[in-house]
Amino acid sequence: MISRLKKTYNYYLGSDKYFVQRLDSLVNYVPLNPYLFKLAFFHKSSLNENKNRMDSNERLEFLGDAVLSSVVAEYLFKKYPNSDEGFLTKMRSKIVKRKTLNDLADQIGIDVLLKEFNQTQLTNSMLGNALEAFIGAMYIESGYRRTKNYIIHKMLREYLNIHALENKDDNFKSQLLEWCQKHGKEVSYSVLNKYRMDNRDRFRVAVLINGEEIATAEDFNKKSAEQSASSIAIANLGIAEEVDEED
Repeated sequence: MISRLKKTYNYYLGSDKYFVQRLDSLVNYVPLNPYLFKLAFFHKSSLNENKNRMDSNERLEFLGDAVLSSVVAEYLFKKYPNSDEGFLTKMRSKIVKRKTLNDLADQIGIDVLLKEFNQTQLTNSMLGNALEAFIGAMYIESGYRRTKNYIIHKMLREYLNIHALENKDDNFKSQLLEWCQKHGKEVSYSVLNKYRMDNRDRFRVAVLINGEEIATAEDFNKKSAEQSASSIAIANLGIAEEVDEED
């Protein structure tokens, strides 16, 4: 009863009522502690630009990542009672991987809240990070059971086509490695440049096959840059067409 009154106050009369109302409209959640949830959308790259700053969302992201992984593992275990560990592990990886979380956060509208608290240029990875931080904040405030129910009913079932993921393979590094092994070639990656952009490290990475540069790509995350470079390499080499012909 007390928590319900507190939430009502936060929504209509609190000093953060506009944030609370936007949060509720986007993610269908009214917080008891608005500061905790504001923190979830504050990226570390904005620290140097905001002298009256709060801490970044990194710690909440760390917690949310662990909670999300646990919830997804239990959800898949119950959804696929006859599937082996290998299938469940691959499915969990597909759901909690950065690209999937970025897409989920974009569909939910997380970018609206990120724009409010960050003066830096937004990236796709910031969306997924903020979604995990939001999950971490909910876990702290509402506990595991309610957070689990939210993830399953408001994220996985509402925004994610899990059956489409079953046959989807967008691990481009793995695809390229398999192709190279099949054709007796050696694949490697090289960081061509690392520089600062928006107070963050940005990586330019090249993918090489038998020492020859095939493609390059950039991202704020080294692994993401390698995936992007691998995707371009697959297109340049016509690997996708080769796989289609075999099928």
